[in-house]
Amino acid sequence: MTTATVRGPLTRSELLALPAAVDVETAARAFGIGRTTAYALAKADEFPCRVLRAGKAYRVITQDLLRVLGIAPENSDGPGSSHPEPSGENSLIHQR
Repeated sequence: MTTATVRGPLTRSELLALPAAVDVETAARAFGIGRTTAYALAKADEFPCRVLRAGKAYRVITQDLLRVLGIAPENSDGPGSSHPEPSGENSLIHQR
């Protein structure tokens, strides 16, 4: 007899740490749906995001998963960055 691991939906930080592609079960956790339902939706081409078929395996591109969930990857180069702009004193380029 085996014991099943109880897993809840993925958190934002877990989602952002996912590799480039994930299995359908992981994507299902992100949506809060069960394994059986996820595979039924994938087979019927009705999964909430695009599913790729690789032989017998189903894979979901993480970027597409995040897009459907409305989660933007953190980008330190864009507006609202958590990294402050360098001050005049610390800047490598000094105006003369």
